[in-house]
Amino acid sequence: MSIESKVKNIISEQLEVSIDKLSPDTTFEDIDADSLDIVELVMALEEEFDMEISDQEIENIKSVGDVIKYIESKV
Repeated sequence: MSIESKVKNIISEQLEVSIDKLSPDTTFEDIDADSLDIVELVMALEEEFDMEISDQEIENIKSVGDVIKYIESKV
């Protein structure tokens, strides 16, 4: 499974949004994710990809595409 597929699956599960609604351009604002949702999403991503994402880096992640690019750059 590609990183993009894994990321979309995790976002879909964590934020209870249809995977069909997720594209690289989809922002977390578009899918009504609040700060608690983002924290839970980051924890799930860290666990899945065995990495740590700093608070500073999280602030720069605004869309599904940003998450995919970030994880691809770290694995």
